[in-house]
Amino acid sequence: MNFSDEVGLRVAENGANEPLKQAAHRFLAESVAPKYSYNFSWLGRPIIQYPQDIVVMQEIIWRVQPDLIIETGIAHGGSLIFSASILELMAVCGGGQGGEVLGVDIDIRPHNRAAIEAHPLARRIKMIQGSSIAPDIIAQVRAAAAGKRRVLVCLDSNHTHDHVLAELEAYADLTTVGSYCVVFDTLIEDMDPGTYPDRPWGPGNNPKSAARLWLTTHPEFQIDHAMHNKTLITVAHEGFLKRVR
Repeated sequence: MNFSDEVGLRVAENGANEPLKQAAHRFLAESVAPKYSYNFSWLGRPIIQYPQDIVVMQEIIWRVQPDLIIETGIAHGGSLIFSASILELMAVCGGGQGGEVLGVDIDIRPHNRAAIEAHPLARRIKMIQGSSIAPDIIAQVRAAAAGKRRVLVCLDSNHTHDHVLAELEAYADLTTVGSYCVVFDTLIEDMDPGTYPDRPWGPGNNPKSAARLWLTTHPEFQIDHAMHNKTLITVAHEGFLKRVR
């Protein structure tokens, strides 16, 4: 058995290992209040992601080799810088040279915009300010995706059911076959009620509830269980949606 097959077997075993999955869930549940994921940066910008998800996203980007990565939700810009850096590495390694990242956020704060635009990787990044579900913003994103051969979509803005469902309807079809639409923060569904007291989302009203409903009418996408079984500590359980046709 080659190493890749060994990895696949171990990942599948993770998915059936209830004690291991419960331990990962306990860590996630305990790490929300102290804002564990807020403590990391990527090439100088706060990224607000769990390290395990960062590694898995690197695997996905390298596998897909996208010409365009669409990200809803910018915050401090660390995820944009991360995506741009992997595109830059792909180019150095002989992949596509013109890969771009397009970020959308309803409020790009001036100091964050300035820091992103001053970053050495800024030439690979474009930003649009506005609601990701507003018709004019959707039109701009879809225009940017026109003609791209491989598109990866990442949804990580407002985490309410209705907003994420609207984002899926607006952008998921831009995902090219073999690529992914990654729905972040599906973990909200599995947290105790009251975990997010100052937020409008919670169990039953979150990205996972939206993705589950959306998938019932979109068989061209399937949950890639290997991704969340691989990392276990992930905010995107059942959120790695792979376009299969």
